[in-house]
Amino acid sequence: MSIIKAENLFKSYQTGMNNWLEIIKNISLEIPENKITVIIGASGAGKSTLLHILGGLDKPDKGKVLIENSDISTMSDKKLSSFRNKHIGFVFQFHHLLAEFTAWENVAIPQMIGDTSFGNASRKAKELLANLGLSERLDHKPAQLSGGEQQRVAVARALANDPQIILADEPTGNLDTENSDAINKLFVDLRDKFNKTLIIVTHNKDLMALADFIVEIKDGKLVE
Repeated sequence: MSIIKAENLFKSYQTGMNNWLEIIKNISLEIPENKITVIIGASGAGKSTLLHILGGLDKPDKGKVLIENSDISTMSDKKLSSFRNKHIGFVFQFHHLLAEFTAWENVAIPQMIGDTSFGNASRKAKELLANLGLSERLDHKPAQLSGGEQQRVAVARALANDPQIILADEPTGNLDTENSDAINKLFVDLRDKFNKTLIIVTHNKDLMALADFIVEIKDGKLVE
């Protein structure tokens, strides 16, 4: 069963006064529910742009994206922001943690944005971080954490509102082999134990090997 359906997506960016660069060229695809789908391709092929469109971080010039039959392409910015907060979690290569806040605060904030009380948000944040092996690091700020620990905080943040879909853009790109393996195992656990749908842009061959489906993009088009 598909949880995301993308139909005839086009996306271009202006590079000069009268110059436009086509990034996504008529892509249609379906993302299966409760599986790991990996997006691969050369740098500049359009992988991250496609991921951002699928997750509602960017809008296509043409085409539409349906998530559980909701057309996010036509949503207002306010409605789309609320939809993302409830249904989609994001993990990036650069964790984008808030430097002035502790690990548990970084995980609690998305919940409070979604109207969860401070008490419930902080309790769940600490529980998530403990489950990811960070119970001793709850009160540490990002600068006090290792790269692998920071990325695990980012994963906990992505899970904070219990989204069905997790999008990850080169999540192990800045990690050593040991930490990359730990993140890869975590993604498999999210699929197998928590029935999450994962869409991951990666060059990591070990992560590709764990995927249920691989989507390849070349020059903005799907490779059949």
